[in-house]
Amino acid sequence: MDILSLIGIILAFAALLGGNLLEGGTLASLFNAPAGLIVVGGTLAATILQTSWPLLKRAVSQSRWVLFPPFVGMEDGMGKVIDWSVKARKQGLLGLEAVAESEQEPFARKGLQLLVDGAETETIRSVMEVDLESREQRDLEAAQVFEAMGGYSPTIGIIGAVMGLIQVMTNLEDPASLGSGIATAFVATIYGVALANLLFFPVANKLREIIRRRSRYEDMMIDGIVAIAEGENPRSIELRLRGFIQ
Repeated sequence: MDILSLIGIILAFAALLGGNLLEGGTLASLFNAPAGLIVVGGTLAATILQTSWPLLKRAVSQSRWVLFPPFVGMEDGMGKVIDWSVKARKQGLLGLEAVAESEQEPFARKGLQLLVDGAETETIRSVMEVDLESREQRDLEAAQVFEAMGGYSPTIGIIGAVMGLIQVMTNLEDPASLGSGIATAFVATIYGVALANLLFFPVANKLREIIRRRSRYEDMMIDGIVAIAEGENPRSIELRLRGFIQ
């Protein structure tokens, strides 16, 4: 679990609730079902309307990366490539056939299989880069779903505020109903702005950072496998790949 992300989420909402208490407010004053329905329901509806079903599923699946990001071990990856290069120098490229079959990472396995099959270095690089770039693009599009939610929620919060004020204006002769209308107006605005800036935008940026880190790892794997295909010695490959980590 990504403890820093969990701490960030807890701290964000603790600061919001704690500030409200320090100002003399109560927790109950920040909980308003109509405002929540307007902001959360409206934001989800607008996002679903603009997003295709496959992209929406990918975004939902990807959201777990905020707390449980995919492991990206740059040092481990570099170590594997160096081990492959040593084996290739001793046994030839066909010596990596068993390694390719047992490799757990699909991306690395694909590169090793191309290597064992005797593909040209440019072919290996182009095939793996297409794979990397297409997946990276799909992942970034999924991250943009949360950015879109961050754009919609403040505006829908304003819509909720206007709706609350309409209720107030139409019931001026009934003082008992003024409180709920005013509460909906202001709480809806808080919900919209808070969700955008404390959740949706940070989640989108976090996902983009994870995607970039994984892409850098896969770039390193491409360079390493191509270097093996070109017959570079393990020491040169290590120095070459060290630049991805530093």
